[in-house]
Amino acid sequence: MIIRSRNIHTEKGVVDGFLKVEDGRITYIKEEVKGEDFLDYGDSHIIPGFLDLHVHGFGTGSFWYEKTEESLNAMARSMVKEGVTTFLGTTGTDDLEEIKESLVEAKKAVENWTPEKGSRILGVHLEGPFINKEFKGMQKEEFCLDPTVEVAEELLSAIGEEHVYLMTLAPELPGAEDVIKHLHEKKVQISIGHSAAELEDIGRLKGYGLGGVTHMYSGMRGFHHRRPGVVGAALYFEDLYCEFAKQTGMTVSHEAFRIAYKVKGAKGIMLCTDCTGLAHVKSPFHHYIRKETYIPDGESVLIRKDSGEEYRLNRRDVEAVKNLEMGYFSSVKTIMEKHGISLEEIITMASENPAKYIGVFDQVGSLKDGKKADFLVLDHHMDLMEVYVEGVSQKIHKE
Repeated sequence: MIIRSRNIHTEKGVVDGFLKVEDGRITYIKEEVKGEDFLDYGDSHIIPGFLDLHVHGFGTGSFWYEKTEESLNAMARSMVKEGVTTFLGTTGTDDLEEIKESLVEAKKAVENWTPEKGSRILGVHLEGPFINKEFKGMQKEEFCLDPTVEVAEELLSAIGEEHVYLMTLAPELPGAEDVIKHLHEKKVQISIGHSAAELEDIGRLKGYGLGGVTHMYSGMRGFHHRRPGVVGAALYFEDLYCEFAKQTGMTVSHEAFRIAYKVKGAKGIMLCTDCTGLAHVKSPFHHYIRKETYIPDGESVLIRKDSGEEYRLNRRDVEAVKNLEMGYFSSVKTIMEKHGISLEEIITMASENPAKYIGVFDQVGSLKDGKKADFLVLDHHMDLMEVYVEGVSQKIHKE
């Protein structure tokens, strides 16, 4: 397959030319092609697919709530409609045996994935259980554990360490230093999250593999001028990435995002969604920020607002449930509109940085000869027209 566009966004800049896909990879990007058929996208923008390194669930599936291979497959089908071509299924701080059972399911999803199934299920992100109870957020306090190498190894063994790309932990906890060093040796990236750490703790351990912070500002010690905390460390250390979840303006204000952007620039920010798949809760769950309670009801979910209003949605209908949580592409558009951020900077934050963070930039995260043919087609309004995963069109629009 060859596609033509006047705006192919490559590592070296925007190319007016042709991109060829063969066996799931980009074989060339060049300005002229003679004697071959091509699909002409005109002035549309061809950009790398997005990576979501922190997503528990979205649309018709929730790995956190359902913990099955099929839940990850359902997420893959839903997330590709938001421009995500690669993601890490993200666990929560649950009973240790439940986490391990879910990782066995994740291994099947990773190994059975094909591009026809949607977004690439690359592996997992372990959010916990080594987190601080003081900053647990929506995680379960009774399952928060002090880090040990033994438990870390149990988790890695359940899925195979090659499938664990990222772990969020609190580096100030007893035993954390040994676990950080162990994971670093295993080439697992480590993010600081749900943490009461001091800037000094982070500075001392940063060289052992602490690479960034999970959901910047949320679930961490905030900034004080005499005690900078995790927020201060994230802004102070140039080589720490700030991960930002979906930008609704509710969890993190747009002004707070803007502050981090001014300090870190696009090179220091990674985008994700941190969606949970609210349609798939297993028991009534009250979302204190959204002021809604989600109640399972067979194949439906009942949403009861704090105001008393109620409505039901079919949890297996992606069109019905996709707007329960802001998706990746919707968040990207919000960021562009609210902050005047360029498409090139979005590519940096949504594609390049996440790929570099977990060590897969040689395969995905940009458009270059030899890389996976994962790319998006955007029209001149910056609306999503088409998604390709390893050159396979995902047919994202409902027919």
